[in-house]
Amino acid sequence: MRINFLIFALVFFPTFCFSELFLEITKGSEDPYKVAMIPFEGNSRISKQLNSIMQNDLIRTGEFSILDEELLLPIQIIDDELIYNDWKLLGMDYLVTGKIIQTSNSLDINYEIYDIHKKRKVRSSKVFGIPNQIRQLAHYASDGIYESITGIKGIAATRLLYVNEIKDSKFISTYKLMLADSDGKNEKNLLTSLEPIISPSWSPDGKRVAYVSFETGMAKVFIQEIASGKREVVLSKDTQISSPSWSPDGKYLSLTLYQDGNAEIYILRLRDRTLTRMTKQFAIDTESSWSPKGNKILFTSGRSGSPQIYELDLRKLNPKAKRLSFEGTYNAKASYLPKEEGIIFVHRADNGLFHIALKYKKENFIRILTEAKMDESPSVAPNGNMVIYGIKEGDLSMLAGFSLSGAKFKLPASKGEVREPAWSNFLR
Repeated sequence: MRINFLIFALVFFPTFCFSELFLEITKGSEDPYKVAMIPFEGNSRISKQLNSIMQNDLIRTGEFSILDEELLLPIQIIDDELIYNDWKLLGMDYLVTGKIIQTSNSLDINYEIYDIHKKRKVRSSKVFGIPNQIRQLAHYASDGIYESITGIKGIAATRLLYVNEIKDSKFISTYKLMLADSDGKNEKNLLTSLEPIISPSWSPDGKRVAYVSFETGMAKVFIQEIASGKREVVLSKDTQISSPSWSPDGKYLSLTLYQDGNAEIYILRLRDRTLTRMTKQFAIDTESSWSPKGNKILFTSGRSGSPQIYELDLRKLNPKAKRLSFEGTYNAKASYLPKEEGIIFVHRADNGLFHIALKYKKENFIRILTEAKMDESPSVAPNGNMVIYGIKEGDLSMLAGFSLSGAKFKLPASKGEVREPAWSNFLR
């Protein structure tokens, strides 16, 4: 009856969400791009909403300072040329203008970006949308603005997975696997369980997620379709299975199996559920993560006497694990930057506190990037310029993030303990 009740709870538990995340910018870049954004022409209500979302998207990166709307100037155009001098006197680097094109079936926007110093238009784009997807439309536009100015792809239109643990008055926990926009808005409850949910992982196309659930009494990996909610256990073996990670082509999962009494790394071919064992050690091997090209895997192992980061080159026959971390007695939960120029991971400092750290491939030292007491589960944005992770402030667990340019933000929830974030790939 216990398992039957759990299945009932998983399927029929109310999906109403009371844990929406609230974005808090805690630090910006020291030398941001200064941008003036003219409210888009067209429906004033939609224009105000678009402008607010786009500004927040850009400010969240920490690389932009947006001119207050009260200081905006009228647009002056003479002989089809924008007059730039007034904007230069205001200290602006860029000017963004736009127009809303609204019909009964579509809601599109045209926008232009002007470089004030070079006195030229640098982008003219049209974004196609639908009336009930204003947030998505705004995210696409802000990503275009971000890329045009920085040269780096924007991530406003990406999405986040995370786990929220909510305790009732008797301290009984309910676990929710949540999906949200990159700014914490537009939440959706993918799964509710009375047993823990951990290690969520996105498929490369953003249509499925893998995660670990304890609903059967032991750790099992599930794959779930986002659109339909359909889910399945990836392996029916009577053993603990954890730490799923998708290959870049979506055809494989790397997993941790406790098949012979010890935790080892395996690769599962999803087409026919064929398993290939990758490690064989007396120590625990876990927390695998694929390289962007799919030819290497990072994992955490205790084979050196303490948790450290190792790498397997999948191009080699019977590859030997190469140790990558040497500084400190605890380094774990690593993932590659998108161009494989370095790795992000959890590092225990000399004072015993856990921080998020970065090690570039060409450097023989690590860079500690965070300063809370218990930082965990870092996930790198697909553009490689931002990291989201879990923190604890007092007794409260929440999400926090930073950009490699120095910006910092938090995503506390209105209710519950939020942890285990996972950033999607680019979804467009």
